[in-house]
Amino acid sequence: MSAELSIQKAVVVGAGTMGAQIAALLANVGIPSVLLDVVPSALSEEEKKKRLTLKDREVRNRITQSQWERALKLSPPPLFVPDSAGLVTVGNVEDDLEELADADWIIEAVVEQIDVKRRIHAKIAKHARDDAIVTTNTSGIPIATISEAIPEERRARFFGAHFFNPPRVMRLLELIQAPQTEADVFFEFGRFAETVLGKSTVFCKDTPGFISNRIGYFAIQHAVWLAFEGGLTVEQVDAITGPALGRPRSATFRLSDLIGVDLMAQIGRDLLERLPADNRNHFFDQPPFVKAMIERGWLGEKRGQGYYKRVRSEKGSEIQVLDLAKLTYRPAQTPSFTSLKGGIRALCAADDAVGRFAWKHLSAVLRYSADKLEEIADDVMSIDRVLRLGFNWEMGPFEIWDALGVPEAAARMGREGDPIPKVVERLLASGNKSFYQRRGARIHFFGFPKGEYEPAPVFPADISLKLLREDNKVVLGNAGASLIDLGDGVACLEFHSKMNALGAEQLEIIEKAKEEVRRKFDGLVVGNQGKHFSAGVNLNLFVEHIRNQAWDKIDHLLHSFQQATGGIRGFEKPVVVACHGYALGAGCEIILGADQVLAAGETYMGLPEVRVGLIPGAGGCKEMLVRALEWALSEHAKDPFPFVSRAWEIILSGRVSSSAQEAMQLGYLLGPPRTFVILNPDWLIGESKAQVLECIGQGYHPSTERRQFPALGAEGVARFKERIERLQSEGRMSGYDASVAAELAWVFCGGDRKSGATITEQDVLDLEREAFLRLCGQPKTLERIEYMLETGKPLKN
Repeated sequence: MSAELSIQKAVVVGAGTMGAQIAALLANVGIPSVLLDVVPSALSEEEKKKRLTLKDREVRNRITQSQWERALKLSPPPLFVPDSAGLVTVGNVEDDLEELADADWIIEAVVEQIDVKRRIHAKIAKHARDDAIVTTNTSGIPIATISEAIPEERRARFFGAHFFNPPRVMRLLELIQAPQTEADVFFEFGRFAETVLGKSTVFCKDTPGFISNRIGYFAIQHAVWLAFEGGLTVEQVDAITGPALGRPRSATFRLSDLIGVDLMAQIGRDLLERLPADNRNHFFDQPPFVKAMIERGWLGEKRGQGYYKRVRSEKGSEIQVLDLAKLTYRPAQTPSFTSLKGGIRALCAADDAVGRFAWKHLSAVLRYSADKLEEIADDVMSIDRVLRLGFNWEMGPFEIWDALGVPEAAARMGREGDPIPKVVERLLASGNKSFYQRRGARIHFFGFPKGEYEPAPVFPADISLKLLREDNKVVLGNAGASLIDLGDGVACLEFHSKMNALGAEQLEIIEKAKEEVRRKFDGLVVGNQGKHFSAGVNLNLFVEHIRNQAWDKIDHLLHSFQQATGGIRGFEKPVVVACHGYALGAGCEIILGADQVLAAGETYMGLPEVRVGLIPGAGGCKEMLVRALEWALSEHAKDPFPFVSRAWEIILSGRVSSSAQEAMQLGYLLGPPRTFVILNPDWLIGESKAQVLECIGQGYHPSTERRQFPALGAEGVARFKERIERLQSEGRMSGYDASVAAELAWVFCGGDRKSGATITEQDVLDLEREAFLRLCGQPKTLERIEYMLETGKPLKN
């Protein structure tokens, strides 16, 4: 993807938690940056021992360097691959402000204090280019107030860009105009953020807390105050305000621990200082127990205790929870609320303490969101997107209004004496009953102040499979997979089982989809919009067959999977696989077998079969071997063994990539033009469709089976045997792991063939199945599979 705005160099001023990670985010997309922070005022003990002075560069860059190194140790790591660290140069704000002179984008990410921000922007203005874009990363300080420190002639290219922590993972970016921001520059940057940085941008009004802290923080604080007033326990409130309300498991109190109890209080103080008068502002203050926690240093995860703490004893680890009344810790208890299982509408209708709490809390959040709509946002979609993307809610407030039924929810609020928000009254007065309508495969939202439905803006690549299903575009399908018409002669094969695990249903649709595409379509996308591409084969498929020693059935199943993965690459019409999230086992093997792949940056690929005493059996061994041999040929290597050995080690490690870029380094993905990385996962299906159409336009020719290769043979097996024995002697491989490693080595060396004998891809597939079946016959493999199914953890037997 390319954008009109070109950023060739950036400078990040402020190397704290956010600044360092923003620099890493830029490195992930290939943009070099300079990271700056303050100069230390005194030498450290280590610097004194090295006889350094305050004039030495090492000392002057120490704060920036230490912040950057601290960021690199975070989990998840801020960089897709460690190699990208070279794109970040560290400096300081006294010696290196000249770096601003040729920067296209300058990001201020200093501490959340308005005076500090104003001072640093005055400095930036003296050194930055006239056409440089300058942004401030703040979660709620008024952008207009910061802009007052900037010379008037430079304010056109200044605005707020609020990243969420961690920037690599959190897709939301709130963009806030200053009074004199030039609209074209502002919206062009929004397109850049979407296309290059992979962000989902939301344009917010310059009001205290913007959208995220104004609504999200209110929701957290309202639940905290209800707990205080109603005497509910920490666990009870988290049980009610978590997945039962369509929110993450961190819910309310766990989320406060993660953010930091003191930071939560600071956000509340900042909002109270800046908010216009409102009889609900008291929710932004803290109950007495929060103030007591801060005094005692119980600040949450960073201090090891907050609302929750983990206690280690001789019996193991125990989670304890804070008694809000007594301010003492006790063992955590799991609430058993039957009302939590019926969905959000049933929960709010439940006539018990749980239902009453849920309704009282949710109705307050819905009314507050609707009351503040026109003050803080341009439309209902903006608020909903912020809560979904920034707080990981399943639905935003106005989507929840629709889920509960706007007329019904408003009527109940009226009966209970709560004021109905004006925007709700206007919606109902217009004769409409929902904030959203679906028209064909497009969503429309009720706009204000016009009072009519408007189409939701979408990028060309933003295709929703859910909307296409609702628009009757499913060509064929079953409970586990579907073929959907994307338009323009392109279909999409979508998996939709739990974790998109693969089994008989998916195999059935894969074969039927190929036939349907042959007859009615010009090309195919394989992808979905679930949380993960595919977590691999459902192990339950194999357990009963192994117990019954039904080897023929296992062989048939493996052959079917090999045909499914291998048939993608050799299909006569273009196929593009769009992957994201987990792509494990057979899910990884589908991608390995593809000729064209578009991968989300957050793609976690791997072949973890060894953890259950098996090797890849759906073409993964074959593909990793062939790629290793091709790599050896491209390097004109006389001895291919080191290349093959590396692939062998990767499979034996069961290693899962932490990103698409790392998947390339491990050999799971190939580089361009076979694979392209897309940072915005919402665009994967649309970009994959475009890639299919491009292949058609260029005159597509399917890949043929690759050339034959010389087998490593008995000589290779002997070399692998030495490796295995050494690993065992070093204590790095158990006895049964050695058996699995030997089977994989046998496959990689061409079975019992002599060294130098010719092998084909089909030969390797046959060997792969043969070795897989032998391992299935081993009792320890069954033990590992059963243990994994029971505990979710690997067994070292």
